[in-house]
Amino acid sequence: MSSFPEITRKPVLSYRMERYLLSIMKALAITRDEKNVHATVACADGEVSVYRNCAFCIHCKGIRIRDKLYPSPQETAMKTRGGGVTGDEALMNAALQFNTLVASATAIECDDDQNTGFKSRYRR
Repeated sequence: MSSFPEITRKPVLSYRMERYLLSIMKALAITRDEKNVHATVACADGEVSVYRNCAFCIHCKGIRIRDKLYPSPQETAMKTRGGGVTGDEALMNAALQFNTLVASATAIECDDDQNTGFKSRYRR
């Protein structure tokens, strides 16, 4: 018997949030070409480019790299942006970060349960 008290671990918010998101979203597996340049997913609109469509779609909620889920950088930037030049710069940085994450991603997390297809994140 150990004299140390037993430590109980409580799940952290991010773990619970990830489990919640996994239960309500679908994962679209990324398929790549032979040269590993083009990344596509099977969307309601058909086979679409991750870089041209998912990056700008309001349904894209995250990027899955193996077992880890990263939130969509564009969505995070849209929630926290102020406006003006700093907002534009934040969106440009988010787009670059999205492309970097997709380079090693295995799936895109999508919340398009009604299969409506692409809907622009920026057009209101």
